[in-house]
Amino acid sequence: MTRSGIVIRVPILRFVSRHARRLTIAGLVVAVLGAAVILTGELWVRGQARGHVYSEASVPAAPVAIVLGAEVYADGSPSPFLAARLDIARRLYETGKVKAILVSGDHGRWEYDEPGSMQVYLIAHGVPATSIALDYAGFDTYDSCARAKRIFGVTEATIVTQTYHLDRAIALCRTQGIETNGVGDDSVKVYKAPWRNSVIRERGAIVKAVADVLSHRDPVFLGRHETTVEAAVAAS
Repeated sequence: MTRSGIVIRVPILRFVSRHARRLTIAGLVVAVLGAAVILTGELWVRGQARGHVYSEASVPAAPVAIVLGAEVYADGSPSPFLAARLDIARRLYETGKVKAILVSGDHGRWEYDEPGSMQVYLIAHGVPATSIALDYAGFDTYDSCARAKRIFGVTEATIVTQTYHLDRAIALCRTQGIETNGVGDDSVKVYKAPWRNSVIRERGAIVKAVADVLSHRDPVFLGRHETTVEAAVAAS
């Protein structure tokens, strides 16, 4: 190698080294900031939910249970995660802990109907149709909570979901002005991979929840006041 060749290459190596160090530092800064945002969100949802998480047996009575949607199979049957939520709501209804059930989920496509499937399941398991109200535009937890208050007039509720999701659900509904307690399911922990994946996704969902609350965004769909929850409570 000639001296001239060495003179040419050394500055290039130094530039690459400096650039790599800068990228590493930038990556570390982003990672630290991301971790701080997630930790702040975790502390916020836990603080909001503290004192409002109950078992089925101990949860105070409320006019309505809000069941948040989850996957429905192609044949219209609820996934085990969703069925577990519905079973809790059914038992709360049967024991007089709630007078009505609001099922809130995704019906953004004609062929996919979470609330309709939830209603069919509840009726098949003994809950009267007159005690069930449907929200077809509960596309995420924030929308379900905001619409429960702004469209259906819910001011007090027991929210039902899996335990990994419960703190966030309570926090979001309480920020929308609903006096909310929650009951969580962990029976579906037996589905280890889906449960683990859901727990991991929840970290990102908490960051989104904080952004939704800070932005005060409207739900994807609003509309006129619905009286179905009021009618379901009155019918019980």
